[in-house]
Amino acid sequence: MTTPLTLDAVLARAQTRSFEFPYLLANHVPMVLIALDRMGASPQRLDEWYETYRDAHAVPAIAAPVAPINPGNWQEALGDRAREADYRGFFVGEVQRLGIDKAIRTYLPAMTQGIAASATHPLMRLAYGVLKNDAREVGHALGYWAATYLPLPGPGKFEADTDDPAEVLAGIAEIEGIRDYETETDLLWHNIRAVGALPGFAPVIDRLRFHDNTVRRMTEVSLVAFAFTLDFSALHAVTGMHWMRLVAPHVDEDKVEPLYRAFWQVIASLIPKIGFPVFPSADEVQDMRERDAPEWPEIKAAAIASYDEHDVSLTFSASEEQKAWGGDRLYRVAAARRLRLID
Repeated sequence: MTTPLTLDAVLARAQTRSFEFPYLLANHVPMVLIALDRMGASPQRLDEWYETYRDAHAVPAIAAPVAPINPGNWQEALGDRAREADYRGFFVGEVQRLGIDKAIRTYLPAMTQGIAASATHPLMRLAYGVLKNDAREVGHALGYWAATYLPLPGPGKFEADTDDPAEVLAGIAEIEGIRDYETETDLLWHNIRAVGALPGFAPVIDRLRFHDNTVRRMTEVSLVAFAFTLDFSALHAVTGMHWMRLVAPHVDEDKVEPLYRAFWQVIASLIPKIGFPVFPSADEVQDMRERDAPEWPEIKAAAIASYDEHDVSLTFSASEEQKAWGGDRLYRVAAARRLRLID
């Protein structure tokens, strides 16, 4: 008997594949499948998209387990990609035992400062697992986070000095060595790691004073940065704020600010990759916001037809964030620009 073609059926096949493919690039398949489904793609399109991506990128199967991981030793191998199968198996079991919410509350705080893992794609997978309410996906995401854990300088050593998230980003240009650091490769997470190692980067995580509107301001800054640059790294700020919004309700209240601090620290580390952007004036932002752009059904149809995972990711996140943050049509303009539907 043939298994019906559904999101769950395609996702189950995708879950047998590693979370990265050569060389250390994030496998977006599980998250894209969920986004495509939410935007109205057919099961046949999900299947086609998965198989095309898997074959084009030679996404490998999960490597064999190395050694058992349990609640007593789970932090001992953080950041060891060779332990992917061990961590995925452990966390799938823990999420099934504790439930999605309790598992995230139990384990995520200890990994917050490693949110740069695989250039924040474990956060992405966790957010989509939460969105789908899928215990296995949440377990795989936590395992992904643990095996690729990438710590940056921790908080609590410096005084906050600004209320403006954009000022934190702009200040990166003044760090000694920020224009001539070296990386092993041009991978995003290699850049994040190299910038994070600069001595002058350490205060970044503490610079921002948090208020009731700070998260909203972060989303606004992220959107403007992407809308005006269309930069690949800035794209991850927009999508990342969507992922954070999905995950934050499953973190204890006193752990939410540290999570956002750690995320904004990662975005700050990518400022050299974005090209040290100069933020536009309020009038320039409003002019961009008022540009003609297709409606969401046309933009989503273009994203569904695309084989570029970032077209799908950006379009879905932008459409969801527009709904969440008061209907700002700059999200629609930015998505249309990404999909090359407007200049």
